Amino acid sequence: MKNIEPVSTIMSTNIITLKKDDELETAELLFKRYKIRHIPVVKGKIVIGMLSYTDLLRISFADAVDETETNIETLVYNMFTIEQVMAKNVVTVKSDTTIKEVAVILAQKEFHALPVVDHGRLVGIVTTTDLIKYMLNHL
Repeated sequence: MKNIEPVSTIMSTNIITLKKDDELETAELLFKRYKIRHIPVVKGKIVIGMLSYTDLLRISFADAVDETETNIETLVYNMFTIEQVMAKNVVTVKSDTTIKEVAVILAQKEFHALPVVDHGRLVGIVTTTDLIKYMLNHL
């Protein structure tokens, strides 16, 4: 297994994003529609936060309904904003960061996704699932 390969070889570049003024209901619909667990919150192309599906679960019963359910009880979502719920001070990596360096960061931190940022602009996202798939392909 080559651990000097850049994260750009395994990151997702088709990135779903949110703005801080978007509704939490919109976030939940995106999580379910695209079967993802992390969404960068951006201002333009600049990452200002990260929202995870777990963040929504902390404030709601989002997991109590069917994953394909699109009628969501929004009462609790009206009490919070994305900006209040998202993680701030997000750790990011560059696209030329090695896969091994990314693995070390994710292993040491309590999150499971990293935005990939070049020259201040979001260019991708890498998750623990991307790392596991990479490892499985190289065993």
